[in-house]
Amino acid sequence: MKESVDYLIVGGGIVGLTVARELRKRHPTASIALLEKEAVLGKHASGRNSGVLHSGIYYDSGTLKAKVCAEGARRMKAFAAEHGINCQHSGKVIVATSEQDIPVIERLLKNARENGIRAERLDEQGIHQIEPHAGVYRQGIHCPDTAVIDSKAVISKLQELLINDGVKIFFNAPVSSINTDVSKVITPIGEFGYKYLFNCAGASADKVAKFFGLGLDYALLPFKGIYFKLRPERAHLVHANIYPVPDVNQPFLGVHLTRVASGDVYAGPTAIPALGRENYGILQGAQLGESLRVGLEVSKMYLANHQNFRQLVHTELGKYRKKNFFAAVRKLMPELTYDDLISSDKVGIRPQLINVREKRLEMDYVIEKSSDSLHVLNAISPAFTSSLAFAEWIVDQSEIV
Repeated sequence: MKESVDYLIVGGGIVGLTVARELRKRHPTASIALLEKEAVLGKHASGRNSGVLHSGIYYDSGTLKAKVCAEGARRMKAFAAEHGINCQHSGKVIVATSEQDIPVIERLLKNARENGIRAERLDEQGIHQIEPHAGVYRQGIHCPDTAVIDSKAVISKLQELLINDGVKIFFNAPVSSINTDVSKVITPIGEFGYKYLFNCAGASADKVAKFFGLGLDYALLPFKGIYFKLRPERAHLVHANIYPVPDVNQPFLGVHLTRVASGDVYAGPTAIPALGRENYGILQGAQLGESLRVGLEVSKMYLANHQNFRQLVHTELGKYRKKNFFAAVRKLMPELTYDDLISSDKVGIRPQLINVREKRLEMDYVIEKSSDSLHVLNAISPAFTSSLAFAEWIVDQSEIV
């Protein structure tokens, strides 16, 4: 097969799909194709996330995440309403669990003020009016605009709309190589020429960027997120979302309790360094070369210990044991018992970018460009929430010479 298009998008996750949608809105007659390496959409991060639409309270006002999160959430809620997708405007509480969390609450409220986000400080009584069974030390925050959505339904609807709008989606088409001299992508199913390429390949975005000589300061460090569920007869204890006050020096929000769109309540996720980009099982998805590379990068980060990386590794590796995982969950809901947590097959991989020169985790989205390509190198949370606004920003950047 040989195909040549105006715009070629690599990656059929939420960012790739919304970029395709934005391109079609701006260029009604352009030829657009999207390459997905799997046989279906949503097999990885976009189809495995919890479906929480974040308010944007976690992100400092100067970040790109802050710029697109709240607006992205508003647009995604409107998209759900327009297309009949299950979206529950359930809100969220963020609770302090110790004295050291109190200053962080101040910082989060400052973010909310600067980002135009609705958020209210509440004492223990106020939190318990919303989440009666939540554990809370002195105070917390209520974020009324947080919601949960059926993320797989969003992906399915976007696929349907794009196909109806003439966007071609090719499956089983991982990138084997790219000849940048003649603007051609080689895949197992054929060759694809392009005038402009958008790299939205998620956990493989760094590999694609390197064909263009880009992303050389970065490497991908995958983190595995595992979950437990609450026993059905105990799920009523959680009304919506109960999150801990996060460590602001880390990109992870900590183990939390979420009632998802289906009504099930999940506890998680962890943030454990994984053995590969698709290491969903103990060894499933692990590849020797990739595992050695990840181990080397983790070792470098561990030795440098920027962003308190050693404590992160020690804490998260311990959560492989249910005993330690339960201890983290019980801080959020002290009346839970060990047996209230049951095993879940829900597992996700966070494709976290690290700066190899500075040996630190990248906290914001990272974009690099060439004359005929744009690369989204760190499309991590809240990428699903942000996607409709983020895609608009991405296409804007592609049009800046």
